Amino acid sequence: MIKTKHLHLRPVERRHVEAFLRGRAELAALLQVSLPQNWPHFPAALAVLPGSSGEAGPSGWEGYFFIQPQERVLVGNGGFKGPPDETGTVEIGYEIATEYWNRGFATEAARGLIEYAFAHPEVQSVIAHTLAEKNASTSVLQKVGMRFVAEVADPGEGTIWRWQISRAPASPA
Repeated sequence: MIKTKHLHLRPVERRHVEAFLRGRAELAALLQVSLPQNWPHFPAALAVLPGSSGEAGPSGWEGYFFIQPQERVLVGNGGFKGPPDETGTVEIGYEIATEYWNRGFATEAARGLIEYAFAHPEVQSVIAHTLAEKNASTSVLQKVGMRFVAEVADPGEGTIWRWQISRAPASPA
C-alpha cells in the first residue's frame, strides 16, 4: 500500500476485480468503503486481472484504488501500466470520481505513484499521457513536476501529449 497525507493507494487484487465484475456493492463491501455514484469513468482500467501473468498477487506495478481513509470512501483509481521497461520508464494513469474533483486528490495520488516509482532504483523516469489540450490533468502533472515532452499519435485518441519526470541525477560524492 502507498500512503500519502490524505490517501491510501491500495493495490487492486484479482478478488477486487472479480467482485467489481459481480457488482459495485460487492466491491464496496470487500474494500469496506463507499463507492462514488459516477465511478469509474473507465471500467476497462479495472478489467485487467492482477496475477494473470503468473505472479501470486500484485507486483506493485499495476492498479490501485485511491481511498480516503477518514471518510472510508473510494475517491478514484489509477496506477502503473506495467513494470519499468528496458529504459527504466514507467507510465502512470489515474482518474478521480467527479464528486471528488478539485480537492487535490489527483495531485496527491500522482505524487504518491511517482514517489513509489522512484523508490525503485531501476526506475529512471515516469511518464503520463493526456489529451492534447490544457485541462485538469495537465495541471496535475505540472504540479507534480512533470514536463510536456512530445506530441504522440495514439491509434484510439489521435494526437496526445506525453509528460515526463526523470530521476534527479546523483550528486557527486
